Amino acid sequence: MGVPARPADDPAAWFTRPTLRGGHVTLRPLRLADAEAWPALLGDEATAREVWAWMTVARPRDAEQARAVVRAHLQRQDDRQSVCFTQTTPRDDAPIGMTSFYDIDPAVRTLAIGWTWIAKPYWASGVNTEAKLLLLSRAFDELGAARVVWHVDINNARSQAAVRALGAVQEGILRKHRIRPDGSWRDTVQFCMTDDDWPAARAALRIRLAAKARTGPREVS
Repeated sequence: MGVPARPADDPAAWFTRPTLRGGHVTLRPLRLADAEAWPALLGDEATAREVWAWMTVARPRDAEQARAVVRAHLQRQDDRQSVCFTQTTPRDDAPIGMTSFYDIDPAVRTLAIGWTWIAKPYWASGVNTEAKLLLLSRAFDELGAARVVWHVDINNARSQAAVRALGAVQEGILRKHRIRPDGSWRDTVQFCMTDDDWPAARAALRIRLAAKARTGPREVS
C-alpha cells in the first residue's frame, strides 16, 4: 500500500522567511527598500521588456511603481499566500532579482515556485541554478514537501525548457489560467517535481553547479 499521506509536521514553518545562502546567490526576505534598485536592475527599455516579458503584472517603470509591486507582494505574504525572496549577491547583499513560493498548502505538502526574475547580467552566471537548488532544498529537505509546482506561460519556451532541465515533469495545460498585462488570456503549462523525483534532481543540480564553477557562464536557464 505504500506510506500513508500525511500533512506537514509544522504548518507554520511553511510561512517563515529564512535566508537561504549559496556561493553564487543569497535569497533573503523581500523588503520594501529593495524596490529602489528595480529600475536600474531591469535596465534599458529593450532589456527591461525581455527581463519582465512573462510576468503577470505590468512592468514597473520607476521606483514608485516598483514599490507598489513590492507592497502587493508583501501584502500577499502577510496574508499567507506567498513567501517572497530578494535574490542578492552574497558578498554585498545587492539585489539582483526576486523569486517566491506561492500556492502554499501544508495540508497536502505542496507549494509553487514562481514570480522569478533576475537582472540580465546574471542570466548566465550560475545564479539561477543555485537559486533553484536552494529553493528546492528548502521545500523538500527542510519543509518536507511532497510536490513542488511551476506555472509557465505557454508561449515562454525558454522557461519551459529550464524547468524541464531541473527534472520537473509536465502535468498538463491549464487553459485560460491567468490574464496577461495586455489583457489577453494566458494558457499555462504546469510542471511538477515530487519528493520521489527530488534525490535525482538534487544530484543533477549539484553537478551543474560544480560544472559552472569550473567552466564559467554557459547556462541558459
